[in-house]
Amino acid sequence: MCGIVGYVGTRRALPLLIEGLKRLEYRGYDSAGVAMLEDHTLQVTKSAGRIAVLEQILDFEDSQATTGIAHTRWATHGAPNDVNAHPHIDASGRVALIHNGIVENYAALRKYLEQKDVVFATETDTEVLTQLVGYCYKGNLEEAVRKALSEVHGTFGIAVVSSDEPGVIVAARRGSPLLIGVGQGEYLVASDAAAILAHTSQVAYLSDNEMAVISTAGFHTTTLDATPVTKEIEEVEWTLDQIELAGHDHFMEKEILEQPKAMRDCMRGRVDAGAGAGKVHLGGIADVSRELTRAKRIILTACGTAWHAGLVGEYLFEDLAQIPTEVEYASEFRYRNPVIEDGTVVIVISQSGETTDTLAALNEAGQRGALSLGVVNVVGSSIARETDAGIYLHVGPEIGVASTKAFTGQVAVLAMMAAYMGRRRHLSQTATREFLEALVRIPDQMETALENNAKAKAIADACAKHENWLYLGRGYQYPVALEGALKLKEISYIHAEGLPAAEMKHGPIALISNGMPVVFIATQGSQYEKIISNIEEVRARGGRVIAVATEGDRRITELASDVLYVPDTAEPLQPLLTVIPLQLIAYHAAIARGCNVDKPRNLAKSVTVE
Repeated sequence: MCGIVGYVGTRRALPLLIEGLKRLEYRGYDSAGVAMLEDHTLQVTKSAGRIAVLEQILDFEDSQATTGIAHTRWATHGAPNDVNAHPHIDASGRVALIHNGIVENYAALRKYLEQKDVVFATETDTEVLTQLVGYCYKGNLEEAVRKALSEVHGTFGIAVVSSDEPGVIVAARRGSPLLIGVGQGEYLVASDAAAILAHTSQVAYLSDNEMAVISTAGFHTTTLDATPVTKEIEEVEWTLDQIELAGHDHFMEKEILEQPKAMRDCMRGRVDAGAGAGKVHLGGIADVSRELTRAKRIILTACGTAWHAGLVGEYLFEDLAQIPTEVEYASEFRYRNPVIEDGTVVIVISQSGETTDTLAALNEAGQRGALSLGVVNVVGSSIARETDAGIYLHVGPEIGVASTKAFTGQVAVLAMMAAYMGRRRHLSQTATREFLEALVRIPDQMETALENNAKAKAIADACAKHENWLYLGRGYQYPVALEGALKLKEISYIHAEGLPAAEMKHGPIALISNGMPVVFIATQGSQYEKIISNIEEVRARGGRVIAVATEGDRRITELASDVLYVPDTAEPLQPLLTVIPLQLIAYHAAIARGCNVDKPRNLAKSVTVE
């Protein structure tokens, strides 16, 4: 969740590091710091707050260092303040370290070091790791890091420098992403390609339990137990333009509006809905198509927004492919004793491909013999490399902490997978073609759904003062209700609950008071009449009904205070459209309440700690 960036080369490092931190700030923004190496001098500057606070206290003109490491923090251990900010320095003042992850046995390691008369300045687990490297350092930083990490239980992505070895960075990972950027006579290390795209698109991804030693002469990689590893240099598919605001006020706004294009990119080359066709081409899972055709059960596992996409996927797989399907929170899956029978397929969903809980669920499924598939957005991510097969979203980088286009991309990929498997099991060519014809119309229909922007802003401005909202839907719209409520909570700090509409009267109806916003996803489908009855129940108790409805539905205007219309489509695909007005409401509610849309408090984009 923290952001890491380092540089070794011939240019002045400090401006590059700060530029990289700004591109990583969505990963954490509690505090930030840099460690610069010049000759044999190590200079560390850090502060609580955002990158802008750190910038104000740095002397850019004075620093001529060509090697350095930098960090932006999402606090997991120790309060977000100046002292706990990274980099941390060992007791000798020779070693500086930045860290993303959690050292689980830090207390035992700290006790051991204190018995060796090591004096600590903080209560953080990262300082324990730093002091351990310093204690192990006998003139060879690579060996000191290797020896220290052999004692560590937990997760880490680290970059380490020493004043005794100018021009060298040692990096290592277990459970937290790290990559090496390869430039012309210069090298970078980062937790995310966004930090280095301005300087190179050539990268090598470190795998778990690997470390790298980086200098101007190049880099070499080994496992943590010193076995040499040859890394393939890969091309990052994203461009610098894609991670810029491009005139928008916020990344979330940009990414909401990008969804029609993202959807076209996601489906490009994958859907053939022409006359007499009705085929889905998914090269990423072609090698396992036989196993998928014979699958007896599907488990979808994910966290947060991706879990909501998985819940839509559950309905899709049971509806189109007629395969028993269940959705599991990845954070719970690993700690249960899940039943994985022969013929079980586990699909893990993650935008970043680095979500720690989801990776752990993947590992658990693999140990129990399940075929594992990944649905991820980031090429080269851990999940993409560790699953048996998978599908990339291809929706472009998502920078906003609150996921938007990744959600619709995940639902679209799951819809394509369900149609792919359904056609191979029981779905007729005609039914498949009709479904895919509806799917290829979705990007244009998204353009229409985005025309609700002004209306969504008016609703948000009128209702943002209310501290409690309900989101209600039935069938395919229940996951959308959950996602709409989550979006509102994440960025506007309004308490919101998403529920199946029928469950409202089994307790939550007691919450409804006069004027309370209650959002219904009330599109015309198999349960339309039922949702109308639920709306009447809320109206009778004074709630303010906000409805997302199908174009042309005039009946709904008699029942709702506000109506946001979306185009009609096949019921299994409606979530791709109905979620858009809810994203817009959340976005405008956050602005109305003066919240930081792209950097909501206590959150980070990629959850790489447990």
